[in-house]
Amino acid sequence: MNRTRPTFEALAYYDEDGSNNPELLEKVKAELAKERKKLGQQVAVDNDPRIPPKFPLFSKNPLLAAELERIESREKLSAIDTKRFQLPPPLRGDAASVEEWEAALRNARAQLEHQKLRTANGALMQQYGANAWRVYNYRLEMVGKSLDKALEEMNERVTDVNRARKNEQMAIGKQLSALEQKWTELISSVLQIEIANATLEVEIQTLGQKEAELEQMLSQ
Repeated sequence: MNRTRPTFEALAYYDEDGSNNPELLEKVKAELAKERKKLGQQVAVDNDPRIPPKFPLFSKNPLLAAELERIESREKLSAIDTKRFQLPPPLRGDAASVEEWEAALRNARAQLEHQKLRTANGALMQQYGANAWRVYNYRLEMVGKSLDKALEEMNERVTDVNRARKNEQMAIGKQLSALEQKWTELISSVLQIEIANATLEVEIQTLGQKEAELEQMLSQ
C-alpha cells in the first residue's frame, strides 16, 4: 500500500507571530525538525518530496559536462595551443638528420593543407555566412520568444498558486480567529464560574460559622 509522505504547510499569509516573535519562530522550527525526524523526513528543503530530484546536465556529452564543471569551479579557460600552427625548422639546422627534415616537411605540408582549408572556409563564409547568420539569429529569436512565453506562463502559474494559498490561508485564518475568540470566551466563562464558586464557598463557610455560632448561643 503506497502512502504519501506528509508535508508541512505554514500559514505564512495569516500567521504573523513568527515575524513578531523570533524566539517563538525558533521554537517552532525546532519542533518541526523533531516531527520530520519522527516521520523519516530530512530537514533540508532540497529533500522535500514535492521538489523533483536533480538530474545531471550533459550526461551524453562529456566535453560540455567538463566545460560546465570548469565554469562552476570558476577555473580560467586554458589558452589555445598555437604550436601546431608554427613552422619551426629542425633545431640543429643544417646539421639535422634526414628524419628531422622529413618531420619538418610533413609539418609544413599539414600547415599548407590547413591554410587551404581555411581559405575554402573563408570563401564559403563570405558566400553563405550572412544568410546562415540571419537564419541562426532568427532561430535564436524564436527560441527566446518561446522561453519568454514559457517564463510568463510559469510566473502566472506561480502567481495563481500564491493567490490561491493566500485566499485559503486567510479563510482558514478567519476560522482560527473565530475559534480562538470562542476559546477565550469559554476560558473567561470558566474563570468566572470558578471565581463565583470560590465566592459561594466563602459565603457558605461564613454562613456555616454563623449557623454554628447561633446554635451555640441558643444552646446556652
